[in-house]
Amino acid sequence: MHTNYITVAFTGASGAPYGLKLVASLLAAGKDVYLLISSAARVVLATENNIKIPANPSAASAFFQDYFDVEESRLTVFGKDEWFSPVASGSAAPKHMVICPCSTGTLSAVATGKSDNLIERAADVVIKERGQLIMVPREMPLSTIHLENMLKLSQMGVTMMPAAPGFYHNPTSIEDLVDFVVGRILDHLGIDQQLTSRWGYNQPEEKK
Repeated sequence: MHTNYITVAFTGASGAPYGLKLVASLLAAGKDVYLLISSAARVVLATENNIKIPANPSAASAFFQDYFDVEESRLTVFGKDEWFSPVASGSAAPKHMVICPCSTGTLSAVATGKSDNLIERAADVVIKERGQLIMVPREMPLSTIHLENMLKLSQMGVTMMPAAPGFYHNPTSIEDLVDFVVGRILDHLGIDQQLTSRWGYNQPEEKK
């Protein structure tokens, strides 16, 4: 089992900067990454970050290894039908997975155990193996369907972390807001981070 790896999935919700910063932060923390990217996520990445990802998984791996400036062994992109990849089996998959951003379609598929592509299967594996699955939905407003799926997954032990940054750290840029969300994800993964200040520490003095 690949104990130093964390599986990260990008799906078709808005919020590509969250996913990119998460992968960069994991790599900087010494973690290795298995990266899964849905077809819709490719559209979002092109729209929000002007990143055009090669369709071939090997070419996509090389692209992101260059993008994050890491050696080949530390980041691998798998295609949606690579059923023989480590993430597809409980005997080899990492115990930790983050879907960031998480579309409501992926939310629904995971909640119902659809497992129709590698992202859904990888999430299903983490749940059945009693690992740690974090989902970062980015949608508003939330329908009753979305909320019911979140409740169902939460009751299974999945951590639901909507991309809802706080403001007590006095953000001055979009990057500050992204860092807040990614920092909280890293906290839940047990990875040290200094992306954002914590409540009660380094707070601005109260105005008199």
